Amino acid sequence: MEEIKVSPDYNWFRSTVPLKRIIVDDDDSKVWSLYDAGPKSVRCPIIFLPPLQYPVYWDLLEFCDGFRKLLDHLQLDKVHLFGASLGGFLAQKFAEYTHKSPRVHSLVLCNSFSDTSIFNQTWTANSFWLMPAFLLKKIVLGNFARGPMDPKMADGIDFMVDRLESLNQSELASRLTLNCQNSYVEPHKIKDVAVTIIDVFDQSALSLEAKEEMYKLYPNARRAHLKTGGNFPLPVNTFVKTSAARKHLQASLSPRQMPSFWFPWKPKVSWENVEEPA
Repeated sequence: MEEIKVSPDYNWFRSTVPLKRIIVDDDDSKVWSLYDAGPKSVRCPIIFLPPLQYPVYWDLLEFCDGFRKLLDHLQLDKVHLFGASLGGFLAQKFAEYTHKSPRVHSLVLCNSFSDTSIFNQTWTANSFWLMPAFLLKKIVLGNFARGPMDPKMADGIDFMVDRLESLNQSELASRLTLNCQNSYVEPHKIKDVAVTIIDVFDQSALSLEAKEEMYKLYPNARRAHLKTGGNFPLPVNTFVKTSAARKHLQASLSPRQMPSFWFPWKPKVSWENVEEPA
């Protein structure tokens, strides 16, 4: 974890980019937290889930309604969504939720899924709110890789464990509930949304079947493959995250619509070329 937290890139970001806290619900305890980066002139920005932090919501409809209110508050008619793991599932559900009046221009889905039944926890989803925090953390940590691993992957896991420790019981229980309650993506409702799928070649919690299901769901999606990264490729390969977003947007937008990306450093990463589906 220290490797990431003391890195110049991480500290530059935390010291330069402001963290905003926004309330859009009637309940003042429901606070959205986001890092506001990029030029204000971009009216269709890309939003990353995470690090966008959402309040305690106990069902997907409630989350989607809250996210819609957030976009209204930010005066954003449409956005690009980059979602990792649960964030990717929530991004798909929001695109589905707004399909009659589209708010999502495109999706980048990293290590994500389309059906919560793959976790075999739908029968316990409604009881997470009763469980103590230590037990909820144990459930999450059970999916983390163990044993010898690449130092960067170990740093990524340590970083995410540290973030996990920052969540209180209700925050953790609500996220597990959203992750496991019985739900799936209805692809016909978002068939007009451009999609890029990013997968990791090495060990991750997602099964090969879950990845194949994503390919079937989005047969025309662009595909990117990372050689390493495990369950948390984004903390491990920060530049890959931005590179993937750039490649995706270049394929989805005209040059005039492209938001600018500024790299204050030149990291060395291994990026597999985007592969078109057969």
